[in-house]
Amino acid sequence: MTEPEATRRDAGVTESARANRGWWDRNADEYQTEHGTFLGDDRFVWGPEGLDEVEAGLLGPPEELSGRDVLEIGAGAAQCARWLAAQGARPVALDLSHRQLQHALRIGGSFPLVCADACALPFADGSFDLACSAYGALPFVADPRLVLREVRRVLRPGGRFVFSVTHPIRWAFPDEPGPEGLSVSGSYFDRTPYVEQDEQGRAVYVEHHRTLGDRVRDVVASGFRLVDLVEPEWPAWNTSEWGGWSPLRGNLIPGTAIFVCERD
Repeated sequence: MTEPEATRRDAGVTESARANRGWWDRNADEYQTEHGTFLGDDRFVWGPEGLDEVEAGLLGPPEELSGRDVLEIGAGAAQCARWLAAQGARPVALDLSHRQLQHALRIGGSFPLVCADACALPFADGSFDLACSAYGALPFVADPRLVLREVRRVLRPGGRFVFSVTHPIRWAFPDEPGPEGLSVSGSYFDRTPYVEQDEQGRAVYVEHHRTLGDRVRDVVASGFRLVDLVEPEWPAWNTSEWGGWSPLRGNLIPGTAIFVCERD
């Protein structure tokens, strides 16, 4: 099979969803094999730095999660939902990829798994107290406001949505963990999507770039109040590499941005 061509070009909502559903279905096994040990079966990790929700408390104190209805978006194998269930919460794990959710079934858990697009959540208004997404959905959709508005719709008044994405500054640097990844190679302000496409020019993977200001504006325009923006520092204990994330780069530039949003 010919390797896909990496390029920068426009990709809309439908093309992005189709490409990324297929990519995650094809690559879920490899992803869980490669990163499953780091993620654990029932840990809530916000990103490659290893910031753990049990320490961060971005959804609120762990002891206050009991009895709360929580939606995890882009759940993958539902590691975060499994941790939430252990705290007494009532999670629902949603993912676009059927194969990722099969890994959630393999690991096990007594909470619902839902295969659906985050741009059209199959839940009634006001169904959840909290929502979370650790690198799920937001980087892969052409219009993140569609997701944000849907999340606001299904949250109850006062509900909180916390999501993590690749830190926008990372788009100006090569996706390399070593010294070659420390020099700016492109414009931070170039919002053209990163696309991998097959020989017929059909997208098989799409990732979208938003500047930090874009992300803030998206949050506010979708009816949320931004209450915190967390940029995790690379901890001394973490010696692993994950794609372009590494101790070398992590000690110099942020790799993850976590947005803590509340619905009034």
